[in-house]
Amino acid sequence: MNFWIGNSHVYGLERAVKASGNPMRTQIDASEPNEKDYIRAVKLGSTRGGEGHDNFLKGITVQLDVGAPLYWWKEAQRYHWFDFISSESTMHCLLKFDVAAQCVDETDPKILERMRELIAEYNAIPEEDREAKIAKWRVLVASLPEGFCLAATMITNYQQLKTMYRQRRNHKLKEWHIFCDWCDSLPRFAELTRPAEEK
Repeated sequence: MNFWIGNSHVYGLERAVKASGNPMRTQIDASEPNEKDYIRAVKLGSTRGGEGHDNFLKGITVQLDVGAPLYWWKEAQRYHWFDFISSESTMHCLLKFDVAAQCVDETDPKILERMRELIAEYNAIPEEDREAKIAKWRVLVASLPEGFCLAATMITNYQQLKTMYRQRRNHKLKEWHIFCDWCDSLPRFAELTRPAEEK
């Protein structure tokens, strides 16, 4: 298995674009956005992160499914608004997975062979020997290769994706390049988050 993103859904884009003008209004305007609203939103959204001008991007919610190796998840989890809705579980399903098929192509075959051995050793322990089962289970979980992929349904927003994109587009992991390409596939993402010279 290799890194993948699917089932992407974007919500609230038009409402957030309209809301980008709220600081200059005396009354909230809930009408459909017009060309002026989009021009303002592009200007505000393409400012540097942390200035606050792009806060309306938080209103553009994104849900997605991601299948990624453990080494990618460790980096992705540093973002405060890239939250798990639900994920696959090694605790519940490790023995149901085909570990070799669940790992990225670059996972060392010797490690995969050792995992097969550990699973066989675990399965050979009688069910009534609970203490030995638990001890071997801990070895299994601790030995799982970093290239093992788990999938999760996530929720985020355009402001967080803007930060992730800017910090990760030139990263050495190919998974981040795929992620950034996915960001660019989202409706109006590049237009709303990057200065004209970067689009």
